[in-house]
Amino acid sequence: MHTPLPHHPSTPARTLSGQVAIVTGASRGIGRAIALALAEAGAQVVVNYRRSRAEARQVVERCEALGVRALAVAADVSNPGEVKALAQAARTLGTVSILVNNAGVAATGLLLETPLDTWREVIDTHLTGAFLCCRAVLPGMIRQGYGRIVNISSVWGMVGAANEVAYSAAKGGVIAFTKALAKEVARAGVTVNAVAPGAVATDMLSSLQPDEQEAIAAETPVGRIGRPEDVAHAVLYLVSPGSSFVTGQVLSPNGGWVT
Repeated sequence: MHTPLPHHPSTPARTLSGQVAIVTGASRGIGRAIALALAEAGAQVVVNYRRSRAEARQVVERCEALGVRALAVAADVSNPGEVKALAQAARTLGTVSILVNNAGVAATGLLLETPLDTWREVIDTHLTGAFLCCRAVLPGMIRQGYGRIVNISSVWGMVGAANEVAYSAAKGGVIAFTKALAKEVARAGVTVNAVAPGAVATDMLSSLQPDEQEAIAAETPVGRIGRPEDVAHAVLYLVSPGSSFVTGQVLSPNGGWVT
């Protein structure tokens, strides 16, 4: 466990100093915000991406500007060989103690109109990706007796959404996966939790018309759509050394939209 460094009251505590974190799907949106929050807290960050190399490099530069080492590593998290290479690249920074499984794809449409290939891509990216990434880093976490895993789910994984059956099933699976794995590795000093955001201003939400986004904001008790930073703050709490008694839980930053 790492001791926070002295800090000025106006700057965030470097509570993750010396730790190595992998954030999947970190080139933009929620993943980008998480990577930057971890870097600001002192962690060295592996910025995973699948296609957005330029954007990932920009995130790395932002992390390095915060005084930490960072790497951009391309990997499809549904591919076992590429996940193995991702973990090996991360180990050049040290033993991975933080994993945030954020990589995901969206799919909308009626179940009867959902191609099997689309179903498989959604399940493999969200659920198989979390399985493969956890399996790649857990041995090191268990050996050192410390680790923090956060799996990004969704409110639709909690309550389901019409026209998003594949996405809802994948995110619901992530929650069940989280709860089961948490029980499996708790005695090893590894916590496993999920964050299930509500509507957040990312690329996935940009397909909605402005009036549709305004309607969602109006339905949300706090009166606005979420920001990527809202999710990053939740993740930052769950990966902190002080969260050692929190495992197997689902934290849902959704503005009161789903309770």
